[in-house]
Amino acid sequence: MIPNIVSFSIDQADYTEVSRRIRYTVFVEEQKVPEDLEYDEFESDCRHYLMFIGDTEVATCRWRFTSKGIKLERFAVLSQYRGKGLGDLLVKHVLGEVLPVGKTVYLHAQEKVTGFYEKLGFKAYGEIFEEAGIWHYLMKFEG
Repeated sequence: MIPNIVSFSIDQADYTEVSRRIRYTVFVEEQKVPEDLEYDEFESDCRHYLMFIGDTEVATCRWRFTSKGIKLERFAVLSQYRGKGLGDLLVKHVLGEVLPVGKTVYLHAQEKVTGFYEKLGFKAYGEIFEEAGIWHYLMKFEG
């Protein structure tokens, strides 16, 4: 079955609830990110996405404008759907929407997934840093 990706804003309550549930499962429960760090003051500034397979929600993410460009954030795929290429599809979908804007596209990648982002055209810059108790690298999209 082909995944369906829906773009939404934070005021669309049904989608927001589903996205928050996925993020809670992946980041708060699995990765032990404090809940108050997971949901931040930028929620309403972001464009959010949900990926569905049929009626089942499987992944989510968001992006926002910053002074440095466009920051991709909160990519989360539920564990039972990982390793199936769905994360690739979600990143590529979002890149297809943000690249035409013509700004630098970047993200803070967890150390363990830098290889995933490298395969999609991102390059790491600078030193490793800690964010929410997890080691990250700044990565910029190079195409």
